[in-house]
Amino acid sequence: MKDEPWKPLPERDHYESLGILLEISEALVSTRNLDELYRAIHASLGKIFPVNNFCISLFNEDRDTLTFAYRVDEKEKCPPDIPHLSRTASLTGEVIQSCQPIIFYEKDIIEFARQRKSEVIGQVSKVWLGAPLIIRDRVIGAMVIQDYHSADTYQPRDLELLDSVSRYVALAIERKESEEKINRQSLVLEKILESSPVGIALVEDRVFKWVNQEMVRMFRYESKQDFQDKSSRMIYKNLEDYELAGDIIHKELTSHGISDYEIEVVRKDKTTFPANIRLNSSDTKDPMNWTIAIVTDISQRRASEKETAEKERLQGVLEMAGAVCHEINQPLQAIIGFSDLLLLGTEDEETVDRGLNAIKSQADRLGRITQKLSNITRYKTVEYPGNKTIVDIWNAGSESNN
Repeated sequence: MKDEPWKPLPERDHYESLGILLEISEALVSTRNLDELYRAIHASLGKIFPVNNFCISLFNEDRDTLTFAYRVDEKEKCPPDIPHLSRTASLTGEVIQSCQPIIFYEKDIIEFARQRKSEVIGQVSKVWLGAPLIIRDRVIGAMVIQDYHSADTYQPRDLELLDSVSRYVALAIERKESEEKINRQSLVLEKILESSPVGIALVEDRVFKWVNQEMVRMFRYESKQDFQDKSSRMIYKNLEDYELAGDIIHKELTSHGISDYEIEVVRKDKTTFPANIRLNSSDTKDPMNWTIAIVTDISQRRASEKETAEKERLQGVLEMAGAVCHEINQPLQAIIGFSDLLLLGTEDEETVDRGLNAIKSQADRLGRITQKLSNITRYKTVEYPGNKTIVDIWNAGSESNN
């Protein structure tokens, strides 16, 4: 604002406020933050008021604190926050506490300080106007204009005009505060999503609208723009998988609001990897309208499962081999023993017969062992000397025996 003398307009009435309200409404959309909005309000008011000394202050009722959000003053710098406002002799505090617009002249300001046994804070103005910023019967602050040089700069009807404008200014400030809060929350949420170790995407009708950086890395693309407005078909190996996944997603989202499935997906370089894809939607009538998709690379999990399965199979082989060695060893030892006796060439027929019968008996036992082994589909193990575990062949069974 220029410091040149301001000449009062010949006619200032409530109709002038309509143009100001329109400008403030446009500023609410065009400004990026509260500070820009305050400057726009200041500039707009300058078209109907002298605003060389202008202030927007905000009141925190819970903390009983007044904050000077925006201030332009010819004589003073912006003061610090005022704590305990309800117990402080402040003109702005008086406006807020009374919830009414107030005009103070120089003698009124001096008398105000005297009655409250307080010194006048700062430079005494010739005229001071303050209007509360009210939203739904709640005062959120005040808007103040003042002049240090002439008591005739403002008239009582100017206070009415200031008050009418202040109502809309309060709404504009609340909306901009809410907008900034939402923007801050959005930034926090985006940082959380970006730091996630899994891929996250917003998908509308199976078209990518937003992805986090992990999705870019996981599928080996260069940037998020590679996904922007692209069909999710790009991550499936073929059209058949894409259509199958679509059927699964639609069915599960419609019935449960959540879809969870595993499928082989493809990177930009055409290499593939197994992924778990989980989608959420709150729209049961049109669940594909928009979904949040979480994509997890399960390659390591699959490798771990495969390694575990291999170890379990190897363990089973070792246990079975131990059982076979244990069970076959006994008849083999008997056969070898009796064979050695026969090889000695004894002429005792009874001994020969007994040896042959024993050999036949042990050979039959070997037959039963091999037949039992060939039919095993379920088994349990037993402890064996030497901290080993072997299959309990004789108590094992087939599917038909269980």
